[in-house]
Amino acid sequence: MLLVLTVVTGLVDAVSYLALGHVFVANMTGNVVFLGFALAGAPGLSATASLAALAAFLLGALAGGRLSELLPGHRGRLLVVSTVVQAALLAGGTALAALAGYTADPVRYPLIGLLGFAMGLQNAVVRHLRVPDLTTTVLTMTITALAADRSGARRLASAVWMFGGALLGAVLVLHTDVPAALGLALTLLAAVAVLTDRASRPRRGRHGGPAPAWTAPEGGP
Repeated sequence: MLLVLTVVTGLVDAVSYLALGHVFVANMTGNVVFLGFALAGAPGLSATASLAALAAFLLGALAGGRLSELLPGHRGRLLVVSTVVQAALLAGGTALAALAGYTADPVRYPLIGLLGFAMGLQNAVVRHLRVPDLTTTVLTMTITALAADRSGARRLASAVWMFGGALLGAVLVLHTDVPAALGLALTLLAAVAVLTDRASRPRRGRHGGPAPAWTAPEGGP
């Protein structure tokens, strides 16, 4: 499920960078660098857009941390609820881009805000889940560990899936439109919510058994 969220990260960053003015809504390292470039007068970059994305991401991360505190008993339920909230934010962004466009500042900044908040929420919740070698939004340390440790299928998969999301997002933005890319991200989030909800329920019947271990309460079996 978290690998699918990694694809979502690639999709939305493709949208934000290619269509919203060279800004990232998930990769905050890039935004900090862009902010420095913009303040130095580099052409094509907006300090305001970078600050807006940073602020939205921080608010989303704050909300994700609070949600993790409110739903401490079951990690599967936490992922379902957070993904539903994230999907609602992307649905708003998709509708806004489809109905009002996305190039004018009165629309561009709300889009940056919605997407940045959604990705901050995702990052905070995934951090709380503590699945080894999967962060869904940050790859620098993942790639470093992959090279230094020379092992880790999850690390490699994380990089490949984010690359795939970015490539697909870029193709959709450049050759179709922004709502198509956001709509795909929304569809993936909905799939994650539904599949996680099913996976986190105890299995019944002849082949029944407990829910997957990763969805269990922290400190549980």
